[in-house]
Amino acid sequence: MTPAATAGPRRRIRIGIDTGGTFTDVVALDEESGELVTTKTPSTPADPADGFMNGIDKVLGLLGCTGADVTAVAHGTTVATNQLLEDKIDRLGFITTEGYEYILEIARQAVPDGYGNSYFWVKPDRIVPVDLVHTVGGRFDYKGNEVRPFDEEGARTAARRLREQGIATIGVCLLHSYANPAHELRMREILREEHPDAIVSISSEVLREYREYERSMTTLVDAAVKPRVARYVSGIRRRLDEFTAAGGTDAARRVPFAIMKSNGGVLSAEEVVHQPITTVLSGPAAGALGAALIAEKAGFDKVLTCDGGGTSTDVSVVLSGEPTLTTEGSIGRYPSKIPMIDVVTVGAGGGSIAWISPEGTLKVGPRSAGADPGPLCYGKGGTEPTITDAHVLLGRIPPHLLGGEIPLDVDAAREGLTKFAAELGIGVEQCATGILEISAWNQANALRQITVKRGLDVRDFTMATFGGSGSLLLCRLIDILGLAGVIVPRDPGNVSAFGLLTVDVRCDYVQTAVGGHPDLDHPKVAGIYAELAGKAGEALDKEGFAAEDHRYVRTADLRYFGQAFEVRVPVPDGPFDAALADTVAEAFHAAHEQLYGYNFRGDASQPVEWVNLRVTGVGPIRRPELRELPGRDGDVERARTGTRPVCFVDRDGYLDTAVYARAELAPGDLVRGPAIIEEFGSTIPIHPGFDARVDTYGNVVVTRDAADTASKGA
Repeated sequence: MTPAATAGPRRRIRIGIDTGGTFTDVVALDEESGELVTTKTPSTPADPADGFMNGIDKVLGLLGCTGADVTAVAHGTTVATNQLLEDKIDRLGFITTEGYEYILEIARQAVPDGYGNSYFWVKPDRIVPVDLVHTVGGRFDYKGNEVRPFDEEGARTAARRLREQGIATIGVCLLHSYANPAHELRMREILREEHPDAIVSISSEVLREYREYERSMTTLVDAAVKPRVARYVSGIRRRLDEFTAAGGTDAARRVPFAIMKSNGGVLSAEEVVHQPITTVLSGPAAGALGAALIAEKAGFDKVLTCDGGGTSTDVSVVLSGEPTLTTEGSIGRYPSKIPMIDVVTVGAGGGSIAWISPEGTLKVGPRSAGADPGPLCYGKGGTEPTITDAHVLLGRIPPHLLGGEIPLDVDAAREGLTKFAAELGIGVEQCATGILEISAWNQANALRQITVKRGLDVRDFTMATFGGSGSLLLCRLIDILGLAGVIVPRDPGNVSAFGLLTVDVRCDYVQTAVGGHPDLDHPKVAGIYAELAGKAGEALDKEGFAAEDHRYVRTADLRYFGQAFEVRVPVPDGPFDAALADTVAEAFHAAHEQLYGYNFRGDASQPVEWVNLRVTGVGPIRRPELRELPGRDGDVERARTGTRPVCFVDRDGYLDTAVYARAELAPGDLVRGPAIIEEFGSTIPIHPGFDARVDTYGNVVVTRDAADTASKGA
């Protein structure tokens, strides 16, 4: 570990650290000089906290600093995500309103992924079996009026039965508690009295929004991940305190430790353990935000982000510097109706395994070799070929990772792929390029999915690629999707960690308040917005933000009367009156037109209906400043490190391809394909017919060569 602090002035170092399936990425910012330092270290799946602390120690060593110089740490974690994706849910108890014990079984009519080749669809197992569901008498109506009083004796019976059944994690979702939480709050008090060791989540605090099934599931998922997230965060907090104290930090000054949330904000570790479901897309959200800031600074306002890791690739849409949000997400088979950056994940990472279907066709992913044993070329016992093996065999990546820290066994990759290709009855290069082609189309389909569903044309966008494997297939994606081009940020393998240094504290609050637009109760809506803003303000106070620094963002979910789902639109600042409400309704008409191709503006028979009111409290932080870099002599030969044979298309065989060190490239430089651009955490293959230009911020911008495009058009 870094030695204890020596005498002299302390520096102010803010650290972002993102734990991925293969590597833990770290970025440190010197708040006084603006210097950014990046590094990576292998992840430690057995105990992710080890990789976390190794990363901090490594980056501080590069800076010549100690734990005493650390002013704040922001962390993107996959603990909750992995628990849900791996379906490792411990036994849960569920308390709901009398008569609604089968709400989890009934669920929704929609069938995930269609019926496939079967005539029947069998619903997946419930998150809570029937024998662990208990009901309590009493209920409110949808306006929050008490229809029947709360059955306290029945509530005590339910609490005792769950205790006797050995259930220590419980979700509570009572009918219409979004309108009035009184019964749920009383249920929690009774659970504390009758079952004091239980971990409890109540829906009126997790998701104060209508739709009973989604609210029930979201509450149960929150309860399910709460124990593991709490243990992980508290363990990191303890080790971070020990580390900074060893560096000479005053024990009375705890280094602020924040966790990335799915909504594009961070929250202190002390608070996030009370709402762990908000962390389910922690890492991908940070990457989207980091890429959004970099792309906006580079002059791109319509951007697709493509974050390629060892296990999967995450894609999202950024418009005018802001990633798009959704509340219709799910993690694995579990719907989670919380505000989250709209990320689509596809099993196409470096460790994704190639396999042969029963029909004898080549398939890739979603199963991954992960970090351990990893691809064949890792030499750690992997037995199945992966995307990384295909890249290293074709020469598209060097025979090592992290600048030589991790050597790769090219012969092992070739041997494994040769056997695999023989099973398919094709050549080894054809097999390897086929694996990469399937992976590229998997990524392209995910990118189409997030654009088409919003009425967006993918051809209008530039793509930002990052992550260790995010840039490896960018040339094929330009061709498949017809993209304007691709921007590859500096240190692309660390963009998610960089994103953690760019995000504000964000606290989301929602209240369902259904009302028709023509007769909307404006004072009531104004009162609800004021109440939500008050809650957001209290949360920001806890996070240490002065009242004058608080910012509030209002939105609303609207629909046409009779529709099943809503469209979210902004609600401008100012007193909420009829004129402002009309402005919001007009924004809804326009958004509906863009999404679905029509609207009912001016049609009295199709009135607008207000459904959910939302307030996001924002505590702004100081973002890193992206600085322009000086140009050099314009001769890219200074960056050339050699030549190696690379196969881009199997029928063309291997081409002698120039290799360039990205660190030696400067603004204004132009690299023409075929070429390979290498750096510490990533590689950019530039196919024949493509150009790579370095912009003033050091980003590599890849486009089709103009002459090549013109000749193809002709």
